[in-house]
Amino acid sequence: MHEPVHLTRCDPLCNMARFYRLEIAPDLFGGAVLLRQWGRIGTEGQGRGDWYSEAGAARAACDGWIRRKCARGYQTGGE
Repeated sequence: MHEPVHLTRCDPLCNMARFYRLEIAPDLFGGAVLLRQWGRIGTEGQGRGDWYSEAGAARAACDGWIRRKCARGYQTGGE
């Protein structure tokens, strides 16, 4: 439905190595779920799923998260 987006933020001077992953998947009821996972690079991190009645709403929410994270210094990049 939507390719996963993997964002990273690294700053060796602050010992910062973070990731943020977003993916949209269909749910069983015709809607969509925005799966978010975050944490320190090299760990499983933690996650959350947000349900939406339409895929377009999930896509808009995903784009909003990407904008907010990029504004805070995250960059799109490798896994």
